[in-house]
Amino acid sequence: MKLIKPFFRITSTTFLFVSTFLLLSAVAHSLSSFVPFGCLAIVVLSCYCYSRPTPVFLIGYSCFKPSSDRKCTYVASESLVRRSRRFSPESEEFMRKIYLKSGLGDETYGPPFMFRAGYEEARLESAVQEAREGIFSAVDSLLAKTAVHPLDIDLLIVTCGSFSPSPSLSSLIVNHCKLRPDVKVYNLSGMGCSSGVLSIDLAAKILRHGGNVRCALVVITESISLNWYFGDNRSMLVTNCIFRVGCAAALLTNDPARRPAAKFELVRSLRTHHGADDRAYRAAFQEEDDEGNTGIALTKDLIRAATTNLGEHIKILAPWVLPPSQLASYACSALVSALSRRYAKPAVPDFTTSFEHICIHTGGRAVIEQVGRVLQLSEEATEPARMSLHRFGNTSSSLVFYELAYLEAKRRIERGDRVWMLAFGTGFKVGSLVWRSLRSSGDVEEEDNPWSDCVYSYPVSQVPGESYPVDLHSKS
Repeated sequence: MKLIKPFFRITSTTFLFVSTFLLLSAVAHSLSSFVPFGCLAIVVLSCYCYSRPTPVFLIGYSCFKPSSDRKCTYVASESLVRRSRRFSPESEEFMRKIYLKSGLGDETYGPPFMFRAGYEEARLESAVQEAREGIFSAVDSLLAKTAVHPLDIDLLIVTCGSFSPSPSLSSLIVNHCKLRPDVKVYNLSGMGCSSGVLSIDLAAKILRHGGNVRCALVVITESISLNWYFGDNRSMLVTNCIFRVGCAAALLTNDPARRPAAKFELVRSLRTHHGADDRAYRAAFQEEDDEGNTGIALTKDLIRAATTNLGEHIKILAPWVLPPSQLASYACSALVSALSRRYAKPAVPDFTTSFEHICIHTGGRAVIEQVGRVLQLSEEATEPARMSLHRFGNTSSSLVFYELAYLEAKRRIERGDRVWMLAFGTGFKVGSLVWRSLRSSGDVEEEDNPWSDCVYSYPVSQVPGESYPVDLHSKS
């Protein structure tokens, strides 16, 4: 059936026109030919309608923006490091250098425990508080601005990579929003920074084939509190420098009556898993160091895994999204590469011909730059990723929605524009979402846009090693 459906998507429209033409010809020449040709037209029309995927619409989304007293400035970060007395001078200097060239600005947000005197290390209470603040803020804001009642929600998907309390975060939302007893609930964990894209993909598949499921709420978050690393393993120290607090919530529907109020239509989604490769599997890995401190090691294989597996991912995505000219060029270069026994590398397609906007997961400055090189993207194309990293840090799986919010705050999205969300996750996974805008971003002002009070100051110039004023780094 999976092979039959794409075939009908490509050819059924042609068959429909041909059969209609033959039907009209038959009517013109002989009434006796009407019945068989009429039956043919009905069969082709039925196949066409059956093969068409149920449209899925994004009604709206909201991104959590913590209060200003939670800003994780360089000074706040340095204060936590020093008062904890858990790091060697070498580790402190290493984190300082990573922070300087990370691409993060001085406006990102930290978890609650960072700002409490006497709390050098997080407890469960802090992690739960972090989750409640982000989730409740994003969900309440989303339901209010979309005028969707909690009782209208048929499906709830919650993803949080490294925090899985009991009761689950999904139960926390069911209790807070008083959802129906028959709501379908999925609580995902351990899926890394790609889980936001993968959760939307899961919601879309259920909406297309889930019977009575009409409205889905997807909540995308991560826990920073219990994931601060207090050791001296350098590959684990990097996470302290780049991960920050963030959360996003999105409402999706398959109800065509809601299309006029929707912002985007999901055109295509794709997820690929590359965990069979041992190096890709261990590229980002949670484990204990030699002293028993738990942390997530970001190894040198991470960039290689992102580059290699992105290439495999776009080989599958390209035929579905590239225009014919680019597809023909790519096919020819791939053929030449195969005939030369890979001596000549296939040309990289120009994806800017398929998408007006691209939201790349901001795993860090190096990840953004490497993806930009692989896909041959301009600085303008990577601007949403670079600016989101600067303003909010790496908020893990929710950050692609902060990038979308940036594009909307800048009023760059026009009706009909296509947006590509691309994310990477531990395991190693790559996920893509392709959206088509149903309205221009300037049509409606949204007060809860996280960029509303600062977008006028972006984009900012970023020079490695010069992200902050020099006097902030004084060791006195």
